[in-house]
Amino acid sequence: MTQNRPFILGPILLGGLIAGTVDIGAACLINQRNPVVIMQAIASGVLGRASFQSGLPAAALGLVLQWAMSLLIAVIFVGAAQRLAILKQRWIASGLFYGVVIYAVMNFVVVPLSAAPFSAKFHLVKAIEDMLAMLLFGLIVAFFGRRSAAGANPVA
Repeated sequence: MTQNRPFILGPILLGGLIAGTVDIGAACLINQRNPVVIMQAIASGVLGRASFQSGLPAAALGLVLQWAMSLLIAVIFVGAAQRLAILKQRWIASGLFYGVVIYAVMNFVVVPLSAAPFSAKFHLVKAIEDMLAMLLFGLIVAFFGRRSAAGANPVA
């Protein structure tokens, strides 16, 4: 088990950090905002409205929170893939399903429990855009997670 750790850590780091970074870019496109505002919005989950008056420190906190959440999401997928081979064998379907799960957890659990000052208004186009972003997120994590077995190269 100890010898497998490097081959688990690589997919977690690559999948989590790449998916989290791409997600920030997707949020910029969807919301037509620059990355600093997006990262301040992420930080608002902890800081509330004050994050938008806190400048770059709040944006840095948002980036750290985004990457931490992304790494946690990758840990969950890679851990599950170690126990359920089907997640690696059918990584595209698994990644898409995981994206739906991520969307549901973020929108119906994490954001409502946070200090984020966002209203719960439903907009179909925004919901579709957000879902597409989470499907991409899940695919990225699954892409790297599919190679998390001992001896596997996570980028091959």
